[in-house]
Amino acid sequence: MKSLFYIAATVMIAVALALLLLPLLRHGRQSGRPRGLFILMLCIALVLPVGAVLLYRDVGTPATLNGVPTQAQTITDVNKALDELRTHLASQPTDAQGWALLAQAELEMQQFDEARNAFDHVLKLRPNDTTAMVGWAQADSAGRPDHRIDGRARDLLQQSVKLQPDNQRGLWLLGISDFQLGRYADAASTWRILEPLLQPGSNVAQAVTQQITLADARAGGAAPSASSADAAASMDNQGPALHVSVALAPTLKAKLAAGDTLFVYARAENGPPMPVAVARLTAAQLPATVTLTDAMSMVPSMKLSSVARVVIGARISHSGNAIAQAGDLEGDGGTVDVNSKTPVNIVIDKVHD
Repeated sequence: MKSLFYIAATVMIAVALALLLLPLLRHGRQSGRPRGLFILMLCIALVLPVGAVLLYRDVGTPATLNGVPTQAQTITDVNKALDELRTHLASQPTDAQGWALLAQAELEMQQFDEARNAFDHVLKLRPNDTTAMVGWAQADSAGRPDHRIDGRARDLLQQSVKLQPDNQRGLWLLGISDFQLGRYADAASTWRILEPLLQPGSNVAQAVTQQITLADARAGGAAPSASSADAAASMDNQGPALHVSVALAPTLKAKLAAGDTLFVYARAENGPPMPVAVARLTAAQLPATVTLTDAMSMVPSMKLSSVARVVIGARISHSGNAIAQAGDLEGDGGTVDVNSKTPVNIVIDKVHD
């Protein structure tokens, strides 16, 4: 039964992407773009979701961040396709569509610095591209340990919703930025623009309504009403908070290189391999202390509070890739209860094979 599910899911994804991208292929050929680029686009678009299905099916231990041999071919295929796209862009740096594809792929693979760089190329070629504006802001926020949205990211979001007032993702992120900065009235106002654009009664619409209620309560400086109390509780009481201290074993310091990335993560003891919380820092910050919370989830439906026990780990990546590569440095913090208040200490003392 599971095999039938995976086959059906893969076919559905392939058909949906084909319906989306084939018109682009025809348009590109009419405008004189090389056929090879669009074939590459299809390959990347198909490899990423299919690879995700395979990872969920095959990975059982210890986590996506830890890596297993069955991932190797998928990683190789994706990296090869991306390398070919980068080669194409090196020879044709004015191909905005190619840069946009590369940016989205790198964002999906959690290569946030690279994604920002690719979005930058898009914006230089298409200054009013709202998708690139929002993508840059999302990559910047995702790559920061505190997930703050300020500075250029905020400026781009403001510009994106000015150019495209119904940009749902832009409105949502701009509202988050307002809330983070304590501009609660502005946050509520921004989300009120977003609310009627959403499907009535959907989970997303309900979440936005709750956030508006909470923002209104904070903006007024008064005790929230009974209905807003629940929303306030969901925001103020962020649920589990696992304090993790990470250090590098002295014997491995010589293997540390400039630009290395440190991942500190928690994954469900029994469940999908994708982390339920992950922090991304520079390895130069070691020794480091981070607090893993629901705010660090990669998928809204898979948060720290959604599981009872988690495996804690840390990894230094030489490539910046969220998937383990040979030569990466790793440490294990063991399995803990998500509500534990005892700090978790990790010593990175192993080299990934």
